[in-house]
Amino acid sequence: MIAPIAVALTVGLLGWTYRALKPPPPKICGSPDGPPVTSPRIKLSDGRHLAYREAGVPREEAKYKIVVIHGFGSSKDLNLPASEELVEELRIYFLFFDRSGYGDSDPNPSRSVKSEAYDVQELADKLQIGSKFYVIGISMGAYPNSCFLILLNGRSYFGNGFSHFYRLAGASLVAPFVNYWWPCLPANLSNDAFSRLLAQDQWSFRVAHYTPWLFYWWMSQKWFPSLSILAGNMAIFSQSDLEILKKWSEAPSVGQEKIQQQGVYESLHRDIMVSYGKWEFDPMDLINPFPNNEGSVYIWQGYEDRIIPFQVNRYLSEKLPWIHYHEVPDAGHLLIFESKNCEAVLRELVQR
Repeated sequence: MIAPIAVALTVGLLGWTYRALKPPPPKICGSPDGPPVTSPRIKLSDGRHLAYREAGVPREEAKYKIVVIHGFGSSKDLNLPASEELVEELRIYFLFFDRSGYGDSDPNPSRSVKSEAYDVQELADKLQIGSKFYVIGISMGAYPNSCFLILLNGRSYFGNGFSHFYRLAGASLVAPFVNYWWPCLPANLSNDAFSRLLAQDQWSFRVAHYTPWLFYWWMSQKWFPSLSILAGNMAIFSQSDLEILKKWSEAPSVGQEKIQQQGVYESLHRDIMVSYGKWEFDPMDLINPFPNNEGSVYIWQGYEDRIIPFQVNRYLSEKLPWIHYHEVPDAGHLLIFESKNCEAVLRELVQR
């Protein structure tokens, strides 16, 4: 009797483990079981669809064209608080898009730092936005920007197929994401910055880095606290961040309900696994893409940021002196969503 019981228990345990580790299939927009497609989309070369939104002055009348890459838990429907007067004065056209798995954009099971950058390039090509464009990457949306800079230099990390990245006119990385396992970071710096995070976030990022196959289970289990931002822990926000969040709660942005509509795994979870996974390059591999001052690269970092410790981005900018570094004293992680900061980012990006 003992042997059959042991076999049954083993089979049951294996079945439970399989179900616990396997994320549910995504609900693809436009599929019979998925949400409807409600945004304009382009079809990429691999068959996926990418949703986008245009804003600012008409594309044909614009002097400057800026692709905006949203961060974690956001979408193409984010609102940059730049005044209409500024946008008209500078003649700016904005192109927002849902990164893969977010909003109305198809998930990408092969998503990587590289694939995110190529999505931007294909989007720009399909919409024919012109010979030169700028990119703003916000928070976790900054990692495709880093890949852009590598590709712009024609480095060999990704093989062939990046000849069109010369079209980048300039880039701003706003409160940019950092990977605490980048080889270029001194151990004392990465350890100190990592220790400033909440313990539950430290464990979540360790799981994403070392055992990504466990990440869905980690984010679904109830025994231990997982990612603080998804649990609604407001301790990760600075005072200025809290003020911005209060304004958002009083006037929610249109479309925010669609961010995770295809599944939390393909949007939020995969974003973290890609970000904190093993990169194909190191930030110190970056070389000035504008040696003749035909463009510029900027980092904007809030000194009060509790999500991305300023020490890391300050260090990177010191080691890469061609990056123009701005540390905003009274700002937190959401610095670009304060009007004066947003307008400063835009002016310097296109007018320097």
